[in-house]
Amino acid sequence: MAELFAAVLDTHADGAALVETGRTLTFGRWWEESGRVASGLAELGAGPGDVVALHLPSGFDFACCHLGALRLGAVVSGVNPRLGRTEVGHILGRARPAVLITGTPEAVPFDGTARTPAELAGPPGAVPSVEGVRAVPCDAPAVIVWTTGTTGLPKGAWFDHRALRFIAENLGPLSAPYDRKLMPVPFAHAGYLTRIYDQLIHRSALVLTPPVWTAEAMLDVLVRERVTVGQGVPAQWEKLIRLDRLADADLSRLRLVATGASRVPASLVTAMRERLGCPVVVRYASTELPLAFGTGVGDPPEIVATTVGRPLAGVEAEIRSPAGEPVAPGTTGRVALRSPGAMRGYWHDPGRTARTLSPDGWITTNDLGSLDAAGNLTVVGRADDVYIRGGYNIHPAEVEAALLAHPGVARAAVVGTPAPVIGEIGVAFVVPASASCPAADELRAWCGERIADYKRPDVVVFVDDLPVNATFKVDVTRLRALAARAVARAG
Repeated sequence: MAELFAAVLDTHADGAALVETGRTLTFGRWWEESGRVASGLAELGAGPGDVVALHLPSGFDFACCHLGALRLGAVVSGVNPRLGRTEVGHILGRARPAVLITGTPEAVPFDGTARTPAELAGPPGAVPSVEGVRAVPCDAPAVIVWTTGTTGLPKGAWFDHRALRFIAENLGPLSAPYDRKLMPVPFAHAGYLTRIYDQLIHRSALVLTPPVWTAEAMLDVLVRERVTVGQGVPAQWEKLIRLDRLADADLSRLRLVATGASRVPASLVTAMRERLGCPVVVRYASTELPLAFGTGVGDPPEIVATTVGRPLAGVEAEIRSPAGEPVAPGTTGRVALRSPGAMRGYWHDPGRTARTLSPDGWITTNDLGSLDAAGNLTVVGRADDVYIRGGYNIHPAEVEAALLAHPGVARAAVVGTPAPVIGEIGVAFVVPASASCPAADELRAWCGERIADYKRPDVVVFVDDLPVNATFKVDVTRLRALAARAVARAG
């Protein structure tokens, strides 16, 4: 990191590293401010191997504290401020930070040393006592990224410097020199915490979306900040391409758009390519494996819409049976992955680590999918999302794909909910594509023509939007609660 930053400061110190509304953090200023933070942390006794937890919103403070801690050889643990008090308390209890950096010390359940970013940096103009980067082994822990906790309390996937460097060197078309990348995810997410080497190697700028996301604000940022790589979940792009003023927007600098985290309809891929005027790629990753699968720039819309592409550089993939044996192409099973960029384990959680990560580096995910002859992965759902209706296993993703093929459906999510006699039934939450919404019976009949009769959703609930969690993924836990209520109301 020291060598990379020295090269950047030598030729690109005035270049943008982070862009927020109305202000820019240059690489030179980032280095200077992080040195002041590092000095404040050092005065508190923080050093190599110590955990520094950042309970901060995305922005300049987070970036400077992140780099400041890494310069001391410390381990950065991001804590999304949108999480609840119980989740935050669990993360801090597991991470055991030497120092907590937060803007709201009084609101965080932590009895140890806590400081605000301003307290660490000291008065304006203070000369930092830390000038360089403390050398640490390449296999030393660098960051801890916490899962979103949708199926339980968060788990802390930790990565060493070697993994972060590998990720940076194998992002493919997502990274090019001097990119300006739209950054829609919280900085506590793997999409930021594992990418500092990528930013230094490519000297790219991260462009933040406003704290309260709207399609109008996202378009303004894309145009005003001359973004070259757009990133966002399908729901965000679906809303953006509907804007009338998109037709007159100057997106000539946009060379690529990436999406993922949920199913992408073929119609959306086609519309994005036409309206945004650039290639669209899908990425499949997880907290534990920030670099996994991706579609290619030249892939046809049906590949982008129905698969998550092929393994990225250095990634090995297998589909495994319940017994753990590899299965033939086209067969559905559990997705297993191995990569030099994968997590090294769960922080202070050897039991979960042993259940997820094999001694030879394979991570068995909770996703179910199949590989075709070309190596493209089709994800059919998560093992814990499957519901059993009348003795038949049903994967929500298969039902969602049928719903999304209807021109009147913009977005859809399906969950199972308990029901007498039959065990479980499927409840579909549908966001209509227009004011003229299709009837529930029409959608059920539509699905019946495309998938087995027993897979048709039993109940269809029309909603204005799908609930999302702190990282903008569909909140399945919330949907299950809403599904139970909908069935109870229906009698």
